[in-house]
Amino acid sequence: MDYSKIRKYRRLLKARRQALSGARRLGNHMRWMKPVVKIMAWMLSWLNPRRYISLLDWYIIKKFIGTYVFSILLIISIAIVFDFNENLSKFTQYHAPWRAIIFDYYANFIPYYSNLFSPLFVFIAVIYFTSKLAGNSEIIAMMATGMSFRRLLRPYMFSCVLIALTTFYLNAYVIPHGTVIRQQFENRYRRNKVTNAADNVQIRLSKSTVVYMQHYDDQIKRGYGFSLDKFEGKKLVSHMTASDIQYDTIAESKYHWTANNWKVRTLRGLREKIQMGAVKDTVIPMEPADLIYSKGQQETFTSPELKRYISKQTSRGAANVKQYEVEYHKRIAMSFASFILTIIGASLSARKRKGGMGMYLGVGFALSFAYIMLQTVSSAFAVQANMPPPLAAWTPNIIFAVIALFCYRQAPN
Repeated sequence: MDYSKIRKYRRLLKARRQALSGARRLGNHMRWMKPVVKIMAWMLSWLNPRRYISLLDWYIIKKFIGTYVFSILLIISIAIVFDFNENLSKFTQYHAPWRAIIFDYYANFIPYYSNLFSPLFVFIAVIYFTSKLAGNSEIIAMMATGMSFRRLLRPYMFSCVLIALTTFYLNAYVIPHGTVIRQQFENRYRRNKVTNAADNVQIRLSKSTVVYMQHYDDQIKRGYGFSLDKFEGKKLVSHMTASDIQYDTIAESKYHWTANNWKVRTLRGLREKIQMGAVKDTVIPMEPADLIYSKGQQETFTSPELKRYISKQTSRGAANVKQYEVEYHKRIAMSFASFILTIIGASLSARKRKGGMGMYLGVGFALSFAYIMLQTVSSAFAVQANMPPPLAAWTPNIIFAVIALFCYRQAPN
């Protein structure tokens, strides 16, 4: 008899008993975890995408997003060809380097105009894909299985969530930085005009403080013919003048200016105190960016920067902030446009009708351009006709939401 094998089997059996005993003790200690595990499993089942998105939904989402991206690439490529052909003579005239044309201009041209015409691309994608489904009788087959039109819209809405988030992120954080570079390129190589000076600049720093400069040169950050007036109610209490004033670009704190040949008149009733000197370091709550305004400047701010700028200008009592408020609200409103236009497009093209895809695309182009035009008109009303900026930004969405509701009720069910 081989006692070594018997001892080996005994050791294995003992180790197995110990492991089973340890597992039982661990199980007894971990009984309280069972409810937690059940709750977590229930939560994961609710969070599982397959609970809400079927294979058919994934098919529609992939086709919809694919058509949307393809329409962007196609139309933007055509736009680049036309734009390059139109501006080639100016690029040559002002000796624009190829690197700047590609990376400074067109690399920022693509996201800017893709986002600007995003409603058009959404409409084209929805109408093209949905009319194709309707033309192949696929929508009829889906509804024959008991699927409602509302259920058919689910994958479209999931796609719109992705498009809306992307649109907002690009509008709020990415495109403004690119717009700065693109505008600098255009000023240098297309218009050959750089805005680096301003005349007769007047800024209201607060409700009681007004600054005036006869001329400001942004290249050297220096203003000429400077004056600063402080009021108490409607009464002037302090008047400061300087032949020129220089912004300190290397100071650790902001708003640091140096006034040359300065003079301050302080008025207290009938008394007047006059102080003057050659050089005076002072803090004035304004920056060079506040003194130079260029067309489309609001598009160069990110959304947090826009919010801070609007708050700062409003606290100063400035009246020229409406275009900035419109831009801020328009970025939010434009993100919801994809939902509204998708409902309109899907409702119009879900029926199989005579005329086919061509008629639907024509209607889609017309409605898309009407939406973009309405955005422009309402923004102009906010600036010129004192229309509230939030209302101006949301007016296109409100009007087209009514159209979407009407189209949805006419959709096949």
